[in-house]
Parts: sequence; structure tokens; C-alpha cells
Amino acid sequence: MASKPSLFLSFCFFVVVSVPSFVFAANANSYPLRVGRNGEFKILQVADMHYADGKTTPCQDVLPKQVIGCSDLNTTAFVERMIQAEKPHLIVFTGDNIFGLDATEATKSLNAAFAAAISSKIPWAAVLGNHDQESTLSRGGVMKHIVGMKRTLSQLNPPPPAHLIDGFGNYNLEVGGVEGSRLQNKSLLNLYFLDSGDYSTVPSVLGYGWIKPSQQLWFQRTSEKLQRTYKNKPEAQKAAAPGLAYFHIPLPEFESFDSSNFTGVRQEGISSASVNSGFFTTMVAAGDVKAVFTGHDHLNDFCGELTGINLCYGGGFGYHAYGKAGWARRARVVVATLEKTKKEGWGAVKSIRTWKRLDDQHLTTIDAQVLWSKSSAGKPLLMV
Repeated sequence: MASKPSLFLSFCFFVVVSVPSFVFAANANSYPLRVGRNGEFKILQVADMHYADGKTTPCQDVLPKQVIGCSDLNTTAFVERMIQAEKPHLIVFTGDNIFGLDATEATKSLNAAFAAAISSKIPWAAVLGNHDQESTLSRGGVMKHIVGMKRTLSQLNPPPPAHLIDGFGNYNLEVGGVEGSRLQNKSLLNLYFLDSGDYSTVPSVLGYGWIKPSQQLWFQRTSEKLQRTYKNKPEAQKAAAPGLAYFHIPLPEFESFDSSNFTGVRQEGISSASVNSGFFTTMVAAGDVKAVFTGHDHLNDFCGELTGINLCYGGGFGYHAYGKAGWARRARVVVATLEKTKKEGWGAVKSIRTWKRLDDQHLTTIDAQVLWSKSSAGKPLLMV
């Protein structure tokens, strides 16, 4: 993130930006992602790596005893430790993957930033933040490079004729049921990735970017199609499959919480756009998204529930990103668990849980909670 805007205008930006004319196309239903045979699907979120030039790039905001020898390589080591400890099915990078102002050559920094994920041979996906394009590649150039990397499921944007959409890196991924189960040909968990922009391009509006009407229309139509497919035969389901949304800049609705109604910490202001584009309302109306995961504000790592949707920060991950000395870098883990019966085997998603891990000696687990279940949401979770 950069400096915080002081202006907050509470109006819907649909009246300012016109929506391009297009017809959206759906992604092929090939299911490169599937729930594991243990009935779980695990996602590791990595927020704000701020990678630059590797071992020559110093760490920011660490304790005096940590300064010597601390560099981008500490960020790489943390990614590797998290992969080894959690063994996720998918790794999601939620923007500011590189810190463009300090990255001498963007492609080299991007290659280094995602190297640990690629080496793990685990599928990964990424969206852009507000700093990724500040080196030697344009915003579109950065996303094109990411899409061409090994093991990634990232997409530049929906395929033609749905290409007239704002930003770069708007796409969805579907998580198929357990192979061999009755729901193996259904997407049981839907993942939405959006480009929340970098900075406002409207002279009269200061501050950060936002999710535009064209992106929201794509989201609406994609959600509607996924829900129709899920509720239709074969194996028609009564309710929509749960969805998760990933993007970089938090929505203005993240301001809705205080220490009495969230899990985690809030140690800095909410650096959302200075306009409310209405995307939260769009998600509420769609009805399938159960949680949103962002980055941007490195010292915030909370989750709070508002109108049935959990709004969650990943927490600052990267060592070249600003932080707080003595406050460990961290990562968020999300697990969707299926229901199971003796008669029908693995079924639909019954719960979505989350926790965070700290980059300390023991990769300490903190703030475990249930984000959503068929019976309750937002309840503290006792880890056993």
C-alpha cells in the first residue's frame, strides 16, 4: 500500500464509469482443482510479499537482532515453510507480489517471488496489488508474465468475447468434488479473483482504485451461471455452492468492525478506495460468496462478518514490506470441509474454517475460527 486517502465519499460509482458492451463467456469446466480424498480443500493466502531484488533487498521493520542478513530471501523461506507445514491444494497471492519501486527488473523479481510456489508443484493463482506495475512492466505486462509461468492457474481475464473488462486478472476457478464421488462433476467451491486496481484514474477522486461496474457484471453473470449449473441435474443441489473472493484492496465495508466483532487485530486504518463502488452489495445480492480475502494493510489481520460475508485480511507476509518490529509476519490458511454420510459418501461443503500462522520458530497457529457452516458462522474454533 501507499499513503492513505483522507477523503471518503459514500456514493456508488456506477454513475461515473460507463459499462462496456460485451457478452461474457464461461470458463471450461475441466476441474484442475479438486477436493482431496480426505474431504478437504486447503488454500494458503500470501499477502503483500513486496519482493524486489532478492538477497540485496533489505528487510523493513524488524527487530535490531534480525537486521543483519535479512532480505527478500526471508520471504522465500517463509513461503517454503508454510507450504511444507500446511501442504495446501492451492496457493493464492493477493497482490503487491513485488514492490515495483525497488525491483530493478520486473520479470526477475516476479520469477523469484513465485519460485517457491513453482518448485512445490502446487497449483497457484495471483492477483495484482497497487505496487506490482511500478517496475519495468505495465500492469497488463505483469499479469501476462504471471499467466505464462509454470504451475499457475492465473488468467489475464475472461476469454473472448468477454474481454472488454476493466483491469487485469479477473477470473474464476472451480473446485470439483472428490474424484469418484457422486459430486465429482460438480464445482463444490467457487473462487473469484478480481483486480481491485492501483490508484484512481479520475482526477476529482483521490486515493486507491476500486472494482469497476464491468468487473461486477462479470462476477454477477459468472455467479449466476455457476449457481444454475450446481442446482441443475445431474445431482441437483438445493443451495448454491459457497464462494470465496480474493483481491488486494479492502472494501470500504472493512470499516464496519471494531475489537468487539472481529477475530484478529486492527493496527492501522482501512486503506480502501475513497469511493464505494458497491461491490459488497453486489456480492450480498449474488448470495454465494461467504468470505473475502484481501491484503494491502499489512498491520491488519482480522476477519469480521457483515451481512453473511466474512471480510478478512491475510496479514503482512513479506519482509521488504512495511510491518511492525516484533509483530511476526504471517499467512492465512482456509479449509473447506465436505459433509459425508455412510449411504452417499462425500457430499457438499459443510464448513469453511480459517487460521493464521506466524513466521516464528514454531509457525505458531493463531485465531482459528469457523467462517461459515450450514448451521453457524463466525464462531471461534478450538484447535485440537
